[in-house]
Amino acid sequence: MNESIIKAKDLKVIYDEGKSNEVRSLMDINVEIFPQEYVIIHGPSGCGKSTLLYSIAGLQNPTHGKINISGKELTEMNKSEKVELHQNTIGMIFQAFYLIESLSVIDNICLPMTFQGGELKERRQEAMRLLGRFGISEQANKFPGQLSGGQKQRVAIARSLINNPQIILADEPVGNLDSESSANVMQIIKELNEVDKKTIILVTHNDEHLHYGDRIIGMRDGRIISEEINKDKRPIELVKKIREEKEKEIPPELQMLMRAFKNLTPNQMGALLMPFKSKQLLSHILSALTEEQLTLADGFLKEFLFKNIESAGLKDGLDRQFEQGGANWNKKKAESFSQRAKEIVAQAELVKKKGDKVAVNLGEYLIGLFELRLDAEKNKKLVSLLDLRLENKLDHIGLERKIDDATVLGGLGLYKNTAERIVREVEIIMLLAYLG
Repeated sequence: MNESIIKAKDLKVIYDEGKSNEVRSLMDINVEIFPQEYVIIHGPSGCGKSTLLYSIAGLQNPTHGKINISGKELTEMNKSEKVELHQNTIGMIFQAFYLIESLSVIDNICLPMTFQGGELKERRQEAMRLLGRFGISEQANKFPGQLSGGQKQRVAIARSLINNPQIILADEPVGNLDSESSANVMQIIKELNEVDKKTIILVTHNDEHLHYGDRIIGMRDGRIISEEINKDKRPIELVKKIREEKEKEIPPELQMLMRAFKNLTPNQMGALLMPFKSKQLLSHILSALTEEQLTLADGFLKEFLFKNIESAGLKDGLDRQFEQGGANWNKKKAESFSQRAKEIVAQAELVKKKGDKVAVNLGEYLIGLFELRLDAEKNKKLVSLLDLRLENKLDHIGLERKIDDATVLGGLGLYKNTAERIVREVEIIMLLAYLG
């Protein structure tokens, strides 16, 4: 597995380009997806994730850039080649199901095979096999209007599989389902990846679904802003190359720190770290903002971390308009950001002071922040794990694993996404406390 199955390069989707009402839906998208990966594209509504999925599917023509599917340039395909791609290579699952109401369930599933010819008996046998696999064979002769939402989505999944495609694209596939049906459908998609070895690309805004994916691609404002890896299925050579490139991305402030470490006092080192701390704290709690707003906010945040201004001064600076020397945030955003910064810095101060109650206080803070529902035993376990992390007897990976592990394995049994958020909070607090 050395070749990517999907590759998007310099992809842009711009509506009404060059006009006054120009809308940039996708900008500078570069992504590679490898066979048998389960990739989740995650982000808020309107961030461009569905546009990216439809571009990969060939349903949305890019304004600029290229998309390669299984070695073929999608942007150079003619109409018949795209039809063949949709029939044999890509299967689609939509939030709205898109079943034909006038056709029976089995005929809906058979529809993609019908366009390819073949015996009716053969088509129906394959459709019944899929219906049986998903536990809805008794619904074969009913019509979509007689099914529940969960049953409709299972029919839609069966239809996407009828021609045995390599790639399954799923756009918010459980967005219209109740929690029980959602869990059932997500489990089916997981099985398609792990058992059937399908390459899955799933779009979602729901944080609770992120633990299913091997890779999580985060999007905002039409751009890819992050990538998190749960399980790397890419070629070893590529993984090593990515790691080497990331090592080169160490901020200049930290490179300077590492070179000069032996000659610095703790206070000098703390001052040197401050710009890096400011950037990390800013990225930890910000919402989508313009580059100018972020640059100006970074300046106010440094002043706050250096204790030259209080949280009220930070809020005022963020809220003021550009013309008045501010960062031009809206009042609500400025208030919530400055409050979060104040809370995180306060926790860092407590961690820096150390003492017997540090882990207890930090545990109470995390429980309140993430609205955790822990019994007395789990609460005690959380405090114990935090104590080990604060004493550097447990690294952040170990902490995340313990929070995520089932209780029978000695963990807290929380959702993986929740575990990641808790660990990120702990790490930013420890960064701010370090030689502060």
